[in-house]
Amino acid sequence: MKKNMIVGKTLVLALTVTLTLVLSGCGSSSTTGQTTPTTTNGTPASNTAANSTSALPGKAITDFKYYTADQLKQAIEKKSPLKIVDIQVEKEYNAHHIQGVIPTYAYPVKTDEEKAKVAKVLPELKASQDPIVVVCPKGAGGAKNTVQYLTDQGISESRLMILENGQAGWPYAKLLAK
Repeated sequence: MKKNMIVGKTLVLALTVTLTLVLSGCGSSSTTGQTTPTTTNGTPASNTAANSTSALPGKAITDFKYYTADQLKQAIEKKSPLKIVDIQVEKEYNAHHIQGVIPTYAYPVKTDEEKAKVAKVLPELKASQDPIVVVCPKGAGGAKNTVQYLTDQGISESRLMILENGQAGWPYAKLLAK
């Protein structure tokens, strides 16, 4: 009987480890010449759009990835595959926004109504595996809320970055929509 319990526990442990490795996307990745975003602590972050694993709903993200204004400018100029989601409120968006963004007017993405505004662009975001950069007024709480919401909706955390310092820190007037 004791031997059967040990075998059973070993089997459960082996299945748990295997499932963990499969669900965490353990494997190799490659980059396509794009600049590497950084994480909250400044270390390089994975930028593999092919990795389709995502956080389980309710799992709090603690290590957000950031794109600098220079990295985003370079990606736009190279026409790199990229989705840019702007969550500024409509008044701020109309005053200044980066060319080619997907507007949501959802800032700060806390209420169900604000989340519903982001939900409207989910089909477009899910239709590709392109990296996604979230633009908010200052690159802080609203962007983090958006990344968390998108992850909870099944978008891979590995695809999501925040524009460092947000729209307020964007220094390239030539790339603003007129």
